[in-house]
Amino acid sequence: MIKSLSVNLKIFRIEENLLAENERLAEENRQILGKKGIVAFNLMGGPGTGKTSLLEKTIPRLPESLPCGIIEGDVAGSLDGERLARLGVPVVQINTGSCHLDASMVRKGLEHLPLERLKIIFVENVGNLVCPAEFPLGTDKQVVVSAVTEGDDKPVKYPLMFQVASLCLLNKVDLLPAVNFSVEKFGQNIRQTNSSLKIISLSAQSGENLNAWVEYVISQCS
Repeated sequence: MIKSLSVNLKIFRIEENLLAENERLAEENRQILGKKGIVAFNLMGGPGTGKTSLLEKTIPRLPESLPCGIIEGDVAGSLDGERLARLGVPVVQINTGSCHLDASMVRKGLEHLPLERLKIIFVENVGNLVCPAEFPLGTDKQVVVSAVTEGDDKPVKYPLMFQVASLCLLNKVDLLPAVNFSVEKFGQNIRQTNSSLKIISLSAQSGENLNAWVEYVISQCS
């Protein structure tokens, strides 16, 4: 009985130390980016919500005065990183082998980006609605990308993700006629979880209301 308790306490302390170290590195990342005058966006959300497609449609709409780079996080493979590299922007692919990026991984990504030439960095986190919310990266804005194909209950089922977010993008609204999704119910669930969270409804596929998101990005860089 005593031996079991001792093991549990040690595991708890290890987890606590890991989170504390991540917080320290995240703050260092924040300072590095701040000194360079770079605004960083952490795009989080479940797999298939359209994070990569959103970036593909966003980057060409940004003014030349706001050059950007991308840190692409995936458990394995480089398919999304290759898609984004075709846009002609610097991309660093990070294979995590786990369910999220952490601050140390982002630090390594920053070391391989031309920070002197950038004004914006988009971090596309691993597709997951749990772990990415628990590990700050040092980014300025945390953006959760949700999709109507996921269902309108996600804000109450995965509250931390929506609590840490600065903005919620409700993607794939062009599919609303084909799915069982209530925009009103989704908004109610958001307000129950984080009453101050702003929602932008859009479609990366059709371009509907995409300019509202692009304008938000630009406004954060002024």
